[in-house]
Amino acid sequence: MTPDNDMPDAVHAEILAINPELLTPDEYDEIDAILDEMRTRYDETPQWEFCEGFMAALICSRRPILPSEYLPVLLAIGDDTGEDEGSFADGAQQMRFMSLWFRRWNEVATALNAEIEGLDDDAAYQPEVMDVRGAIAALTDEERAEMGDEAIPSFAQVWALGFMFVVEAWPEEWAAPRDKEAVKWLNKALDAIVALTEDDLGTPTLSVFDEDGPPSMSVARLNAFADGIWAVYDLREVWRNFGPRVETVHKVATPGRNDPCSCGSGKKYKKCCGA
Repeated sequence: MTPDNDMPDAVHAEILAINPELLTPDEYDEIDAILDEMRTRYDETPQWEFCEGFMAALICSRRPILPSEYLPVLLAIGDDTGEDEGSFADGAQQMRFMSLWFRRWNEVATALNAEIEGLDDDAAYQPEVMDVRGAIAALTDEERAEMGDEAIPSFAQVWALGFMFVVEAWPEEWAAPRDKEAVKWLNKALDAIVALTEDDLGTPTLSVFDEDGPPSMSVARLNAFADGIWAVYDLREVWRNFGPRVETVHKVATPGRNDPCSCGSGKKYKKCCGA
């Protein structure tokens, strides 16, 4: 099914206004189930962690980017239908996904607008990321053997890839401003997120979500993750201060009164369009 491209933009503000409640674990499972189902028709449909990073970057972007513009980039939704494109199963699935998406959008935007003292603040932005290496380390040797040699993402790596995907897809919205101090903040923040797109090559000594779980992350990665979250706050602030880019208006030169008219009539300007 090809969704109505105008639907998400039309309901965006309304859904944000009427659905301020936080998503529940069951609702995150529901999002995963929708993405899994979509992946049966389009195998490049991303995991939620990638979507989470993608969303954070959209919220930080210099100008508002509407769903009709970003859904074709994120989910291959909205372009002319083709065999290699994604689609929602039906209108009900689309509406449910977008409702959950916008509620999470509201959560993230609220967190990034909050004044916080530290990342342990209840109001701070907490990305929905998975500890895949920890989950695999908790498996038995037999279960790990069945997985083969597939690359295992580091903590927050997929989130950072989703964030940088937006930066690369809309480079004009992330171009450095003329203010030198702002350029330093921008580059430092983006560098912190780019660092998370790399593998964690340090010795794992920390368990992410379970103190008694197997080590799956290095101390350096934990520090890099904290830097990445603060970077999102910095990017949000940089673009809020500068606002959307102002397009340069190029004025067309007006012919002199005795010059040939630009319309091509052969008459003098004062006798033609300048009369």
